Amino acid sequence: MKSLRVLVVDDSAYSRRSITKMLEGIPGVEVVGYAVDGEEGIRQAISLKPDLVTLDLEMPRMDGFTLLRILTNRFSLPVLVISALSDADKVFRALEMGALDFVAKPMQGHARELSSIEQDLKWKVKQVMVSLLSKKARQSVPVAELDTLRKSTRSVTKRTVELVAIASSTGGPPALQSIFSSFDSSYPFAVVVAQHMPAGFTKAFADRLNRTSPFTVREARDGDLVEPGLALIAPGGCNLLLEEAGTEIRARVKPPEASDRYVPSADVLFASCAPLYGNRMLAVVLTGMGNDGSKGVVAVKERGGQVLAESEDSAVVYGMPREAVATGAVDRVVPLPGISQAILASGGFGSL
Repeated sequence: MKSLRVLVVDDSAYSRRSITKMLEGIPGVEVVGYAVDGEEGIRQAISLKPDLVTLDLEMPRMDGFTLLRILTNRFSLPVLVISALSDADKVFRALEMGALDFVAKPMQGHARELSSIEQDLKWKVKQVMVSLLSKKARQSVPVAELDTLRKSTRSVTKRTVELVAIASSTGGPPALQSIFSSFDSSYPFAVVVAQHMPAGFTKAFADRLNRTSPFTVREARDGDLVEPGLALIAPGGCNLLLEEAGTEIRARVKPPEASDRYVPSADVLFASCAPLYGNRMLAVVLTGMGNDGSKGVVAVKERGGQVLAESEDSAVVYGMPREAVATGAVDRVVPLPGISQAILASGGFGSL
């Protein structure tokens, strides 16, 4: 790939200029055009053949949701949603419809916020570049070699699990929605989740999961008791850890360290859970860019816990699961539709 060709779709002139300037500051990225509404977005997508589209959801004439459906279904184009913080529910709807990821929309006149958004946007676009290159590389690998990778997982010994810890990033929100909604009851284990997401979105996301799950799902608060039937989502912009408090285990919400590349960090979460639960813990690594969770699954395995990873067949981005598998700590690789059943089987609550 000589360069990543990007089409910017946004009805705000200020946002178009801001996003274009940010993107043009990324080596290897070329902004090939822009559109002010959905209808123009379709014409530009056909004419310019971009590799990636950044998309505002609120636009005149044809809205962002209609355009998103066309871009993902008809053209199979990766779409990065650019949306305001107040539109959290719309963002999650867009992700369920096939958007690759999202960043908070820059607001005119807020220089500090703009700087933070620029870092987030650049990071995610760079990861799209890595993902597209990786996809091309995988297409050149002989099928037999890929089959060997899929079959190189170990069998799982059943035991009662008291904690399920989940890591996810790009593609994670709809994957988590699928898992939580597929449980037919609230099982006797607790769940903790590190989903890479900015501050301000995780409460709405937890509320969304709570509406369709038999588990009680909420954004974690410092001091929350970790108990069966409760799922805690790490707050955006913070790390979630578990700590022993007498005979109880409680959640701790802490600001990230300067060295933390991913926030909320799955490595931090997994490493805090492993010594507390040992072989009563199951770690699950879902779709996502990067390698967060790869150190954490090693810590889980060293303490006798089990590890599942989402398969390449279903992962939106096979970065995090691939890195977890590469550690040798993964017990099973499972496609998304089978993850919930695999969790129950690994925990001693069902069979595959």
